[in-house]
Amino acid sequence: MSTTLDALENVEPDDAFLRATELAEDTPAPSRAIIVLIGDHRYEAPGDNTHEMVAELLGEYGYHVDGVVRTKSKKSEIRKVIETGVVGGVDLVLTVGATGVGPRDKAPEATRAVIDKLVPGVSQAVRSSGQACGAVDACTSRGICGVSGSTVVVNLAPSRQAIRDGVATIAPLVDHLISELNSYTVQK
Repeated sequence: MSTTLDALENVEPDDAFLRATELAEDTPAPSRAIIVLIGDHRYEAPGDNTHEMVAELLGEYGYHVDGVVRTKSKKSEIRKVIETGVVGGVDLVLTVGATGVGPRDKAPEATRAVIDKLVPGVSQAVRSSGQACGAVDACTSRGICGVSGSTVVVNLAPSRQAIRDGVATIAPLVDHLISELNSYTVQK
């Protein structure tokens, strides 16, 4: 039996198809992130699972983690990794570590060299929240937040408490920034 085009035009889609189509249209793709662990030796210790913890926390807030990169605390190397995330089109580059006042703490300087616009409210919120939860390294962090192209870059202090609190603090703020970046287009 052959079906004609006229016969197909009269066929109504079933409810399951319509629901699936609505869900597909209403469900935005998860935001993409990379995690950058900065430290000369810290994240190479056997049993260190910082990368898993950060990825799991970001996953709880709906982020898909494209990768975890470990880098030495050298400004040029940190900058290259951040630039790789930006060029790769991720929505968030989250750096962990190298935000203190020591001679090897270079994350804020490397980040500043890459970003187009500072977003100081996010880093202020991280420091304030860090103080409230007792994460001393979070509230004394020199970490910054900014936008490079359409990517948000955030520096967090390296303690487990600072990471947990920091991710919880930045998640809604970064979601808002990503939404703003995705809603505006350049007119020619």
